[in-house]
Amino acid sequence: MDEASPAHINITIEFTGGLEMLFDNIQTHKVSIPAKDDEGANVNVKSLIPWLCKNIMRDSRKELFVQEGSIRPGILVLINDADWELEGEDQYELKEGDNILFVSTLHGG
Repeated sequence: MDEASPAHINITIEFTGGLEMLFDNIQTHKVSIPAKDDEGANVNVKSLIPWLCKNIMRDSRKELFVQEGSIRPGILVLINDADWELEGEDQYELKEGDNILFVSTLHGG
């Protein structure tokens, strides 16, 4: 494998607004993820979601984070401090050093 296509990329994942409770009550995770998905394509946010559920999530209530294979409504996703809607949403290809922030806007009462 040449240096232009590393096997893993290092990114920072953050959870706030109560989502951290699903991830061992840890807000910031520095992770090294495979640079390619199962089909050999560059890893993107869509392929990151199940990776997070499998490798980082410790809570069994995945439905609080994922709905129908995507981030559930009411969770804002910021990619390097920009709304993911400006970055292509779940099709955004992750890059070395990216910061992905998940913020729950749903609050109990």
